[in-house]
Parts: sequence; C-alpha cells; structure tokens
Amino acid sequence: MDRPIYLDDLQVGQRFTTATHGLDEPQIIAFAREFDPQPFHLDAARARDLVFGELVASGWHTAAITMRLLVTSGHDIAGGLIGLGGEIAWPAPARPGDVLQATVEVIAVTPSRSRPDRGTATLRIETRNQREETVQILTVKILVPRAAPRTP
Repeated sequence: MDRPIYLDDLQVGQRFTTATHGLDEPQIIAFAREFDPQPFHLDAARARDLVFGELVASGWHTAAITMRLLVTSGHDIAGGLIGLGGEIAWPAPARPGDVLQATVEVIAVTPSRSRPDRGTATLRIETRNQREETVQILTVKILVPRAAPRTP
C-alpha cells in the first residue's frame, strides 16, 4: 500500500502477509545471551538433553522477529503499531534453519465513541515456518487513527 493504513481501511476478515525472516543458530544464541539465557536457547549440546532435544529460539525472539516483519513488510498502520494488550502462545518452537513469515487477520474493528479520531483493531497474527508449522499465535488489540476527513 502506498499510504498508511487507517482504521477506515480495515475490514473484518482482511488478511495481510509479511515478508520472511531466516533464523540461524548465531541469531538464536545472541538473542538468548542478551534476553533469555536458558540452556536450550544457548547451547546446542546441552539442549539435546533438555525438553526440546535441540537448540530452539526463545519465544520472545520469535515475537521480536514477528514485530520486525509486521513493521517492515509494507502494511504500515498510521501512527505505528501501538499495542493495547493481547494474548500470545507458542505452540511449537522456532529452530535454526527456519524461515518465518506472519499472516495477519483483522478480527475486529471498533471506532472509538469518545475519540472520533481513532479506534481499535483486533488482529490475529500467526507466525509460521517454511513447513507451515505455527510457531506463534498473537491476538492483539491495537490503536489505529482514523483518516482525517477530506474537504471538498
């Protein structure tokens, strides 16, 4: 889209797909070292004896990649992606070699009653790998401005 997306542009059922992001072992370890230093994110040899049986990305790393994909894939929400709350799940881990892509579905659009210049949209965002395995499900409510009325 060549202009930002406003609340009035969104419709329930509308879908967007992001670009992709390749995930590798150095990325997983670097993120984990900084933000989620658990052995199954840091050390492939130790991870073999733990719950996943191999090195896996932190769920928060998957969330950060998803966020980057959302803001860099050309579906720009006017004013940015301003989250108001949501729910996140990681049904399967992301692994080295995975190529992640997110699909966004608009599940609710609600104009504000008290602030006519804005409203909220509820999005269901599924991040999948190249095998179509879902590695993250995010349902989030975002603040979205309305387009200024056009004057004749």
